[in-house]
Amino acid sequence: MKKSIFAAMSSILVLSAALAGCGGGDKTADNAQGNTQTSEESTGPKVLRLNMHTEPPTADPALAEDSTSGALLRATFDGLTRIGEDGKPHESVAEKIDVSEDGLTYTFHLRDSKWSNGDPVTAQDFEYAWKHALEPATAANYAYQLYYIKNAQKFNTNKASADEVGVKALDEKTLEVKLENPTPYFLELTAFYTYYPINKKVAEADPKWATEAKTHVGNGPFKMESWEHKSKIVLAKNENYWDKDAVKLDKIDFSMVEDENTELSMFDNGDLDWAGAPLSALPTDAIPALKDSGKMQVHAIAGTYMYKFNTEKAPFNNAKIRKAFAYAINRQSIVDNVTQANQQPAMGLVPPTMAVTAEPYFKDNDLETAKKLLEEGMKEEGLTKLPTISLSYNTSEGHKKIAEAVQDQWKKAFDIDVKLENKEWKVYLDDLHQGKFMIGRSSWSGDFNDPINFLELFKFKDGGNNDTRWENPKFQELLNQSAVEKDEAKRKAILADAEKIFMDEMPAAPIYYYTHSYVKNDKVKGVVLDGLGFVDYKWATIE
Repeated sequence: MKKSIFAAMSSILVLSAALAGCGGGDKTADNAQGNTQTSEESTGPKVLRLNMHTEPPTADPALAEDSTSGALLRATFDGLTRIGEDGKPHESVAEKIDVSEDGLTYTFHLRDSKWSNGDPVTAQDFEYAWKHALEPATAANYAYQLYYIKNAQKFNTNKASADEVGVKALDEKTLEVKLENPTPYFLELTAFYTYYPINKKVAEADPKWATEAKTHVGNGPFKMESWEHKSKIVLAKNENYWDKDAVKLDKIDFSMVEDENTELSMFDNGDLDWAGAPLSALPTDAIPALKDSGKMQVHAIAGTYMYKFNTEKAPFNNAKIRKAFAYAINRQSIVDNVTQANQQPAMGLVPPTMAVTAEPYFKDNDLETAKKLLEEGMKEEGLTKLPTISLSYNTSEGHKKIAEAVQDQWKKAFDIDVKLENKEWKVYLDDLHQGKFMIGRSSWSGDFNDPINFLELFKFKDGGNNDTRWENPKFQELLNQSAVEKDEAKRKAILADAEKIFMDEMPAAPIYYYTHSYVKNDKVKGVVLDGLGFVDYKWATIE
């Protein structure tokens, strides 16, 4: 989620997701084999040691858009609902939820709960947080995730006032939410970090409250004890958490080591309890041996690894040229020889578990069609030679190896030299959003279990996580139709038509569907992983 996704390694990214309905399997990682050392004796404090791979760009729910930040937020915040160990949304800060017969009004009755500083969590904190994320001046890239709320989009685009947004604290313990259209997955959305509350009093007193541990205030199972930027984050059990009896860990220590080989060595030496997904990655060179040993766990997740094209920058302003580059990628070769963790080549944007059609939209490694399209596209643009093509990716051994493989494939297909550009995660995200790229690595997993979440990412050219600068009126119209279509089969057909438009214009080239791969200490129990890459440490323990 998506959520732009960190994806430390091409084959194993963490996907920011809060979903329900992806089935009951693979919810915990209790059956893995691995390092049996623990950080403490069983009678001492229970400390889970993990590697975050990179500095989280933010610890503020309003600004988060990536899986690294999302994992930190799920540990330190709690929503009206929370995705449970069964993969379904359950009441959390909301003790009771009333839904009107027309599905347009939700009334959340809050339980007694506190912030980590002891303040009571109020309905006003939720109203403040949601409107703050929608406030145009906040410039939250995930503001569109709140567009299901009445007048939320209008407020975010300066066409309505904050008072007109359909969220209102009726009193300190009652929050009323009015929606634009019935949204069957709304209670999954309220478990997502953009819907988390923010302590209004703290945020108004200090706009930089989320940048340091000493000023950070959350309402989740853990609280931030220390934050050594670009080095380490330590979370401690939050004694003010309403469900503190369910929290078994005393602390979570997050290291920030970018090198996957170093991380795996730390795990082998007993310095980490977990290595690889969902927060980081396993070294691609180590994967075959780890698979053969039976130590590596592999679970398919509903996420798509892709290359985004900057459609406002020549030559990728031409759809035929974009399709040519997409068709010339040999996806099967990449998953067989580079990622090696049972990924599936992606011939569409929406992953198989929520696909709207069973038919692939194009053929993998279709060099003949690719060359024909490139010739036609260059002729349309009056080009006799392609400009220098650059392919950007964020720091990761896996991303680098995939980029090098694609670079070689494009060289053989088109006889061109592609320049590779590697950037640190936060810088990379900023450059994507500002259009400072030609082709950029990206990935996405659903924030909830519905194909609309993949398609709506590209609805508006200025959408927070689009980056391609592409939009299409017919595509937008179909997504709008799907929002009000109640017949499931008809809605699926509408979304299939929308995805076809996307694939015909190819603003982003899907490459493969993700899997999570990791090794862990077999004494670590209760870490919740589900089918979209969502991870929750609330119920984790070390036995």
